[in-house]
Amino acid sequence: MTANPLPADHAQLRHAFAIFSHASEQLSGAYQELQEQVAQLTRELALANDELRRNQRLAVMGEMAAGLAHQLRTPLSTALLYTAHLANPALAGDERSGFAEKALERLRHLEYLIRDMLLFVKGETAEWETVAISSLLAELKQVIEPQMSRRNLHFSVHDASAGASLMADRNALSGAVVSLLENAMQAAPEGGRVTLECTQTVDAIVLTVRDDGHGIAAEIQERLFEPFFTTRDEGTGLGLAMVRGVTQSLGGTVQVRSAPGAGSEFILRLPRKVALPITT
Repeated sequence: MTANPLPADHAQLRHAFAIFSHASEQLSGAYQELQEQVAQLTRELALANDELRRNQRLAVMGEMAAGLAHQLRTPLSTALLYTAHLANPALAGDERSGFAEKALERLRHLEYLIRDMLLFVKGETAEWETVAISSLLAELKQVIEPQMSRRNLHFSVHDASAGASLMADRNALSGAVVSLLENAMQAAPEGGRVTLECTQTVDAIVLTVRDDGHGIAAEIQERLFEPFFTTRDEGTGLGLAMVRGVTQSLGGTVQVRSAPGAGSEFILRLPRKVALPITT
């Protein structure tokens, strides 16, 4: 009769199990430490991204401040000049009305300038919320469609968001898209077309504003997003700077595609997930 080997086998199994348990504990501890390191790095990255966005906006606002005095002084001085004529008792009624209307035009220009400044700066105090894209597009259509009709433009919205949403400041994002739509209205010819389109990629929501206007030359495209750069007499030069600022605050990008005679596309790519600004 042979000896039973099971006790020895049991001892080996117990030893192997002890080694396995010890290794599992070490692995679990290492995994926990790794998770903590990843969480810490994620927090540091969020802080760094927030600081980068803030520095980018401060740099742009510094550029804006350099030109702001001139931008305010010119229409204000012109409005004062026109209103000074109104004090002339010998001024004919039609001349008086003309000077008054010109003064109002300059004051409206100041109003638009201040509005765009406030929209741009608002990125520093964004009120984040979950924004349903379909709801936003419907709201934008309701706001802008009457203006399109008055200009005899064909306006359409193509929504492929399929219920998607993202974290954003709704008012700031809406203001940015409205600014692009207003530019498209200015560019489109009589009876032309303007389109607002939403598409999706794996990690982003893409909003495109398209017009069939005269297009934009390459040398102008390079400066479009500079504060106070404008090709229109009545433009403030802040609309597209505001669009860029809002888009960057959402962790996204804005791009223009255009050529003379071929219309223009302005494309906002907004990430589905964005590191929210850190508040202290």
